[in-house]
Amino acid sequence: PICPALNHAAVVHVNSMLETIPVRAEVDQFIGIDYSLTDDPVVTSQGLDMHFRGMFFDLSNQKSSLVNYAVEPIIKEYDRMVYLALSEFFFDSGLFSYYTAGVFQMDIVNEKMPKDLEMLLRTTYFGLIMMLNPALVDAPLSLQLAVNSPPKTSIKTSGATVVMTAIVNVMVLPPGQPPVQLSSMTMETKFNAKVSMTGKRLSFHADLRRFKIFSNQSALESLALIPLQAPLKTMLQMSMVPLINNWTKRGVRIPLADGMDFIEEVVEYHNGFIVIGANLHFSKGLREMMAGSTETEQQTTNTTTSSTA
Repeated sequence: PICPALNHAAVVHVNSMLETIPVRAEVDQFIGIDYSLTDDPVVTSQGLDMHFRGMFFDLSNQKSSLVNYAVEPIIKEYDRMVYLALSEFFFDSGLFSYYTAGVFQMDIVNEKMPKDLEMLLRTTYFGLIMMLNPALVDAPLSLQLAVNSPPKTSIKTSGATVVMTAIVNVMVLPPGQPPVQLSSMTMETKFNAKVSMTGKRLSFHADLRRFKIFSNQSALESLALIPLQAPLKTMLQMSMVPLINNWTKRGVRIPLADGMDFIEEVVEYHNGFIVIGANLHFSKGLREMMAGSTETEQQTTNTTTSSTA
């Protein structure tokens, strides 16, 4: 029958075009992405369905991976040429990989420390410093911030958010001596995440939405930390948020054959996943793309034959 024959021919041509896309690629110096096909493309009456792995990994520990418990995305619209569905797992695996790579930690000290925050910290912990050692009164202070569990993405029809929890240690740094811990607190943050697509690259931008700190020592100290809430939030907006956005603004390449680009992109948020609809711009003719992929396949075959010989 002609339909199965056409179906097979379409799958063969699509697979050959997809060979122009690297299966695994580095995103930056910390993480990479695996967008290999999990099964063969499926030709349907509405179009061509392809399922990609869509999983990030830590370049320094590529065996470490996150279990996928995310909702399976469902695409119900067909007005545009291409629809790309991304589950919460796609974003969680990226955040997990950055977390295991040790990216989500920083020391805020010296010129990185806002002067009003430093003064407030000295006022808050003056009594404790005097009890420990009066000679430490003029020693530099630092905040050691480290995310203590993988950040979690939540996607709803209202938008996407990322929840991140970190331990913040307040340290005094005596010259020529080991640091002395003054306090340890837990910081809970929630970010709004705006997803965008340009050309072949997917990126997201984070904005701080909610911020809360509390003491790891006592409820009484948590009350004493209330004056620190506003300046710590400002510090986070000035240091940590730009740091996150600096990693994510470059974006990650979406698997699309050479000669194609996304245009007229529209992002829609659903419960558990995001759907990006777009039309395609062809910088090459379809015949040229197929001829190029066939030529690449023949060159690969000839190389393999030569090597075998």
